[in-house]
Amino acid sequence: MDHASTISIRLATKADLPQLARLLHAAFIEYRSSYTEDGFAATTPTVEQLAARMNEGPIWVAEENGLLLATVSVVSRGEELYIRSMAVLPEARGRHLGESLLSIVEGFAKSHKRLTLSTTPFLFNAIRLYERFGFKRTADGPHDLFGTPLFTMMKYLQKTNETGIS
Repeated sequence: MDHASTISIRLATKADLPQLARLLHAAFIEYRSSYTEDGFAATTPTVEQLAARMNEGPIWVAEENGLLLATVSVVSRGEELYIRSMAVLPEARGRHLGESLLSIVEGFAKSHKRLTLSTTPFLFNAIRLYERFGFKRTADGPHDLFGTPLFTMMKYLQKTNETGIS
């Protein structure tokens, strides 16, 4: 059965924010013991915090039959596009939603030189996804999120000239 045909990816709306907050909580709850209390709170923003983020950059959601399955958001920081709040519901993992969302982010990043993100060392599946997508670990900070260890990953984006040649 091809699950991808029933899933749509779109920009989130204000009406999505309560379900989006629940999605983020559900995606990270199994890792809660690895986070500090404040680190987990920062990873699972409230509806109000998500509303503020909508003003900082786009938030995409993967949806099936009205249910949000996955999300990612970005914020522009000059030449870099910072990826944050990438999450997939546990029951939706393995459906290539992370790859689909990262592809959309990369397409959106046309005017940027690189993509960056921060992740925790215990999110093994996410790290493997980022590595498969071409991200490399850097020594750049931040190195912790309210006491929860972090490391940064970066992907340089290939620019093409007007003839389409890199």
